[in-house]
Order: sequence, then structure tokens, then C-alpha cells
Amino acid sequence: MSNKPWHTFSDSNIYTELKTSKAGITSAEAAERIKTYGLNELTKKKENTALKILIGQFKSFLVGLLVIAMVVSYLIGEHIDAYVIGIIVILNALLGFIQEYRADKAVESLKKLSAPKAHVMREGRVQEINATHVVPGDILVLAEGDRIPADARLIEAMSLEVNESALTGESTSAVKQTEILTDASLTIGDRKNMVFMNTVITRGRGTAVVIGTGMNTEIGLIAKSISEQKTPETPLQKKLGVVAKNLGIAALAISAAVFGLGIFRGGEIIEMFTAAVSLAVAAVPEGLPAVVTITLALGLKRMASANALIRKLPVVETLGSATVICSDKTGTLTKNEMTVQQIYTSENLISISGLGYDPEGEFTLDSKKITLSDSKSLDLTLRAGTMCTTANLYHDNDKGWYINGDPTEGALIVSAQKSGMIKDTMVKQHKYISELPFDSKRKLMSVIYELREKRIAYIKGAPEIFLGKASHFYTDKGVKKLTAGDKEEIHKVLEAMSGKALRVLAVGYKYLPGKDKYTEEEVENDIVFVGLQAMIDPERTEAKAAIETCTRAGIRTIMITGDHGSTASAIAKNLGILTEGGKVIIGKELDLMSDKDLELAVKTTRVFARVSPEHKLKIVYALKKNGNIVAMTGDGVNDAPALKAADIGVAMGINGTDVAKDSADMVLADDNFASIVAAVEEGRGIFDNIRHFIRYLLSSNIGEVMAIFVAMIIGLPLPLIAVQILLMNLLTDGLPALALGVDPPVPKIMERPPRDPKEGAITKETWMFSLIVGLTMMVGTVGIFWLNLDAGLNYARTLAFTTIVMFQMFNIFNARAVKSILKDTHAIFNNKALLLAIFGSVALQVLIVHTPLLQGYFETVSLSLMDWVAAVGGSKSF
Repeated sequence: MSNKPWHTFSDSNIYTELKTSKAGITSAEAAERIKTYGLNELTKKKENTALKILIGQFKSFLVGLLVIAMVVSYLIGEHIDAYVIGIIVILNALLGFIQEYRADKAVESLKKLSAPKAHVMREGRVQEINATHVVPGDILVLAEGDRIPADARLIEAMSLEVNESALTGESTSAVKQTEILTDASLTIGDRKNMVFMNTVITRGRGTAVVIGTGMNTEIGLIAKSISEQKTPETPLQKKLGVVAKNLGIAALAISAAVFGLGIFRGGEIIEMFTAAVSLAVAAVPEGLPAVVTITLALGLKRMASANALIRKLPVVETLGSATVICSDKTGTLTKNEMTVQQIYTSENLISISGLGYDPEGEFTLDSKKITLSDSKSLDLTLRAGTMCTTANLYHDNDKGWYINGDPTEGALIVSAQKSGMIKDTMVKQHKYISELPFDSKRKLMSVIYELREKRIAYIKGAPEIFLGKASHFYTDKGVKKLTAGDKEEIHKVLEAMSGKALRVLAVGYKYLPGKDKYTEEEVENDIVFVGLQAMIDPERTEAKAAIETCTRAGIRTIMITGDHGSTASAIAKNLGILTEGGKVIIGKELDLMSDKDLELAVKTTRVFARVSPEHKLKIVYALKKNGNIVAMTGDGVNDAPALKAADIGVAMGINGTDVAKDSADMVLADDNFASIVAAVEEGRGIFDNIRHFIRYLLSSNIGEVMAIFVAMIIGLPLPLIAVQILLMNLLTDGLPALALGVDPPVPKIMERPPRDPKEGAITKETWMFSLIVGLTMMVGTVGIFWLNLDAGLNYARTLAFTTIVMFQMFNIFNARAVKSILKDTHAIFNNKALLLAIFGSVALQVLIVHTPLLQGYFETVSLSLMDWVAAVGGSKSF
């Protein structure tokens, strides 16, 4: 459909062609159109299929050698050995397949969790849907910061600018319009009444009718020749890949030495070959990267269920090192459920009852109920407030009253509706002309209408900025000059409101001459001030506890807000961020600070108010200069640089723009500060689990290699034969190792200081632990083998085999203990999956030792109760 010259079509022609209207389509119609056009997604090249993953398990050089050994064993008549080696090779391959397949699926499901959203008109109202469900004929509702989900023809464009560099290569944003273009051959960059998939709105807002989705878009044409990029490895995965490779080389060298020693001492070539290859297979930690990926992915799914969606895997490694969390106030530390409680107009302070978005409430002045007829200035304050919004108030039986759009604007609409002013009705009385959208630099917004043949701009914004641009004051007695005394009085009221933790907006108007376009200078100077609307935004009940948790965990919480300093101070004190006498730095003070001054200030300052996104970036740099690992929240387009500069960029999932989300490492599905803290805790837990797994795997593998190598060096026979080595690898590196990935966080994990970011998953302590445990395993295994050789080789091997398996079962608990298993008893009982996996491994070992059929395959003999006591007791001793 997108090959038509849609930019030459009129609105009515497009509606007819696509069987839609300005009110959009229904959900039922959308479902039918998905059947016709398919999902709105770009076709991706499938990197890994289940069959590819399975075949990949047999491509290993070592597995190839085992297969050769299996074939040779069969040809020389050692059929049992050949069968057992074959079965174990297949079981090992299946285990590797399960690990890699689960890792692939887990990462894929995480991608789905963070799928982009789109706002469309369905059933006549704005709804948020998955972007993949957008269909031709949908009406897109577009706002600043949105990533456009499909190709579309603009119906409305209010100061709309779009970054189309992904398509055109042009870095300057394209200014958009709605007028029909007559030249059918225009290039993409010249189609000013069109917007395209994967481009980004940098300013303004608009609506557009979808004309192409998925591969039938301009970006889809490009995507046909590009295969999907493979997910890059995290730094940790790369490091572990190197460790696994180096250990593999060492294991191959030792295996070659074992083979050479065995041949030199007169051993059978095939026996020594299979034993050496089996040792290499067991010793090489080829599953390490896969298990780490699974651990990461499962941890990320747990984070997602706690409303923290991780977009970039490396951030998991950083979370445990965070020393500072810089958080927005509105919606993150507070509920973002605005309710106007006070209005100051015509020198009167009016109270409003009611909470939330239910438009029921009364206006009182000096405890007496008043109506709009009692105060012209109240009427105009409410009118100016609600007409200078782009949000809408809706009601349905399931949700009750709710806002689509900015909650602050929602509060203004609700306060007006409490008086009987309905926004939809007022919109019909005014002819919309244009608007100057809010931005973080101006801190103002203006919407221009025609009313009774006059042009009027309704204006709202930050009171300090607003009053600096106001020249007159509307009162019930008429418009008068705004004097310095008036401003001083208004500032006193503003301070009193802010001191009660109320968020305050100033509203007013200005009459304008009739013309096509207006500049900010024309509209937002010589304003008539009408009143202040002060709204409560209650603190999140869970935020205070989360901040206390941060303090115990050695993490500083810093509030960064665009709100008035007094409002920020009051809420920060309520939440425990700011103590009595604590300093609040405002944006104007930041502008006057040198970099060095700011680096000193951020060491003690806990609240920054009236800041811009540029200030956020300066704060991040100053904190990082002091050696901090910084998490920074943001939601707007201009927050993107600060989110990228932070060690952990955190975007808001509800109120955040697509640009902010694309720049962030993590997205909060509920915009809640407590979710950041939960993610830090989970991040610490994930890193612990990876470290535990590495400790377990390295120490166990070192123990296996040393036991066989030392036995050969001192002139003993092989303490374990090939099939026993392979089975031990399956028993210990299988389910128990996988179960380590779902370990819950250790107790008091948030009562220890942040991890040093320079400290990797494999530390000197890890190597020391692995060497000591490996040495202990070797001594215990070789010792019990040597002491029982006189009773028969198979008997001694069975005891050695059982002992080293039990060593590794107990080693799982030891590897998970922070200090000692005797002190960290939680490491025994807090993972049911692990206990079940260990029980299964031990049960299988018992069957192999005591079942006649399996004894023949694995060359084991039955052990007495005292033998088991010796094997278990010896392995438990460390």
C-alpha cells in the first residue's frame, strides 16, 4: 500500500481509501486487518534454530575425539565402553542444547517484554497498544519523543519536527505540515506531510493515518537487505570466554601429559586415549558462557516481573556497583496522581475538595462554598488551565476516571470539570489555531485559539518564569498593571504552597493579532497573569523504605527535579532524603558554578531543584569525576544525553518518551523508585550467582584434573576410567550447576557496600578458593583410591569415583557460602531446585554403584555402608 503517492492525497481521500476516519478504527477491524497485512514488524533473519543449536553441540573438537574413541572401542570389541561413551556424549550434547536453547529463549522473551508501544485511536479514544499491532487505517497520536511505529500521512501537525536521519541521513530535524503536496515524485526528505517508521519526533505533536506497516514501509525496504545484528556479548561473557579458552588449553595440555605418561608406563593406547579425551571434556568449562547467559536472562526476567526492564545486558554487572541514584521527583518518588487543592486568583486563596481524577469536589473561600458566578478570575483561571492542555479525561466502568496524557494537565482538566467546565464543550467554543509546546528551557506552554473573532493565547508554566514575563494582573475588578509589590505578594503565596509540598503552575492569557504563525517572543511576553493552581502529588508509600534500604546498602539518593525548591525540600524531608539544615541547590546556582565547585557540591548535596536536562548532565559528570557509579532517571527527549552519560540510565516506562527509553539501560514499567532499588538488589544477586557458579565450576574442574594427573605422576593406575569421568561431568556440571542460576539473593545483600567496579567475577580470592578446594578434592580422592588399591582396582576406583562426586555435591554449598558453610547456613536450604538436583545426582550415583546392569557399564562394584560413610565423610570434611 505504501507505494501510492499518499502525500498527494487529501484527508478525505485517505480515509476513503483506507476505510477509516479521524476517530480511527475498532479493535475488531484491527484484528481483521492484521490477518490481511500481518504484524507490524520487520522480518528478521533467524540466527539460531533448535536444530542448529543441537547440531552445534557435536561440532566441538573434543566431542569429535570422543566419537573417534567410541568408534575405535567398538571396532576392537570393547562394545560396552563404546555404548556408554556414545550415550554420555548424547546426554552431554542434550544438556548443552538445553542450556543454549534456554538462554536463547530467555533472551528472546526479554526482547518481547521491552517491545515498543504506540498510541492510536480505537473505539473513538486514545489507547496504548503494542506497536506490532498497528495496522493501515489506524490513527496515530504522536507526541514529542515518540519513535514513529509505521509510515503515516499527517492529519494534524502542531509545531511538529521529526529526526529522519535513519532514512535520509540528514541530522537536522524536518519541519512537518499537513498541506497536500502535488508532486508525486518527491523524495522521502521532501514529503513534509508524511512521517516514517523508526524516525523520532523531536518537537511538537500531531495525528497521522497509517498507510504502511512492517516490511511495507520505507525502512522495511532497507531492512530487506540487512540481516539482524546478533546480540553482543557483555564484558563479563567475553572475559569468561577467555577464561574458558585458557582453561581449555591447560586441560588439553594436562590430558596430553596423562596420555603420554600412561603410554610410557605401558597402558593400553585406546584406554589412555579415551581417558585423556574424557578428562579434557570434563575439565574444559565449555558450558560456562551458556550458564552465565541463562543466569543473566533468568535474573532479568525476575527484574521484569518487578517492573525493571533491562535493555542492555552489561548494566547487570554495573547495578551491584551503584553508589548514587539520581532520581526525578514527579512520578518516581511521588505517585504522579495530581490533584489541584488550592487556587490563588484575584488576591484570594480558594480551596478545592476531592482527590484523584474523579471530577467531584467543591470550591471554598474562607470556609464558604463558591461557584464560578462568584468569581470571574476563578472562571478564567480554570478556563486558561484546561484550554492549555493536550491531555483528556475519560471514564469507563473498568478503569473509572482516568487521564490519557500528562497527569499535571489532567489535574487542570479535573479542577475545571469540578466547576462544571467540560473540556470537550469548551474546545467546541474555541477555534484551534496553533500551539507552542512546553519545553524544559522555556518552562512554558501556549495554545492559541480564536474566540469571538479574537485571537487569544492561553499560557501556563513555572511561576518564577511566568511572572518574569507577565506585565498585568487579572482580578475580579478588571485587569491592572502587575507591580513589584504584587509579584512579592504572589511569591509569598507561592512559597507557602511549595512549603506544603504542593506543585504550582501559573496560568494566564494574552490577546494576539490575527496571523498565520507566532513566535515564542510574540506570545510569551507581556502576559496577563490570572492565577496559580497548586496540586498535591503524594509521595509513594514504598519510596521512603526504598531510600532507607539504599542508605543501608551504601547508596546515596539524590533528588533532581524541575519543581520549586521549597516543594522539593518538603518532599525530600518527608522521604528521608534531606535532613534539617540540608542544602538545596537550584538551577540558577548551578549555572554560576565551575566544574570544580560542582564536584565539591555533589559530595554533600541531596536535592537539586529547578534544574534543566543540561544541568542533569553536569551533575552526572561531577558525580563520576568523584569516582561514583551513577544511576540517573529521565523521561524527556532532552534527558537522553544524561541517561547515556550515566553508568546506569533509567527511563520511565509510563511517562517516558521513546527517545529516553532508547537511550536508557533500564526502563521502569511502573516509574517507581522502589523498582530501581529492587533492580539493584537483583543485580547484586545475579552477580553473586555467577560468581558462585564460577567458584564451583573452577574448583571442581581443578580437582578432577589434579586427581588424575597427580595419580599418574606418583605411579598409580588411573583412579577414574573414561566413562566415569564423563558421567561425573554430567552429574556435577548438569542440573546442579544450572540450579545455581536461580539462587535467591543472600540475606542482608543490601546491607553490604557496593561492589568495586574494578573487581571482576573471577578474583584472586576465587582462584585461591578454587586451588584450595581442588587440592583438597585431589588429596581426598587420590588418598582413598591409594588406600584401597589392595582390595581391588575396581573397588578402589568405585570409592574414588563416589568420593569425588560427593566432594562436588558438598562443594556446591561451599561455593555459595560467603564465608563458610558453617556460618552461612542459608546456603543449604534456600534453593529447592538445587536440593532436588543434588538429590537426583546422588540417587543416580547410588544406582550406578549398586545396580548390576550399570555396574557392568561403568566398572563399579557395590560399596558397604562404611564405604559410603568414608566417601561422604571425607568429602564433607572440607
